[in-house]
Amino acid sequence: MVGKNCFAIASDRRLGVQLQTIATDFKRISKIHDHLFIGLSGLATDVQTLYQRLVFRHKLYQLREERDMKPETFASLVSAILYEKRFGPYLCQPVIAGLGEDDKPFICTMDSIGAKELAKDFVVSGTASESLYGACEAMYKPDMEAEELFETISQALLSSVDRDCLSGWGGHVYVVTPNEIKERILKGRMD
Repeated sequence: MVGKNCFAIASDRRLGVQLQTIATDFKRISKIHDHLFIGLSGLATDVQTLYQRLVFRHKLYQLREERDMKPETFASLVSAILYEKRFGPYLCQPVIAGLGEDDKPFICTMDSIGAKELAKDFVVSGTASESLYGACEAMYKPDMEAEELFETISQALLSSVDRDCLSGWGGHVYVVTPNEIKERILKGRMD
């Protein structure tokens, strides 16, 4: 979800196999660099494999270009890697959030074969995406400051995962501004 010169990215903490909960502290959001994060929902082994490939490719980019990737460039990289595997895809749906030039927030999501969906307000993915769309549409306001953005995304996440039996156990929320990164762990109904 985007705010005024900031963005927030959030996910639940449940790792499960269908209705069986395996872990309640699984981390789906990863930092690529200080102004770029990726959230990966889906099959945990594919999530870890894809994340390792993305970190490797970003480090190669840093060595060649001597700078960090812009969020738009990183989204194209993720899309290309996913499309390479289109006949045996990684079973995951990435959400990419970052601050680009002039601290303008960028967010996008894509399906498992790399088809991008760009948005100017919020994007969702995962098993609770239907209820997340409703909660985000109801709560989102343009140009929110970082604290208001945190409250909005937290309430949207918690109210949505309570309606989905395959999600839950609280959440991880990152709020990123040009000057700082705040990470918070939310307690859920089951904690």
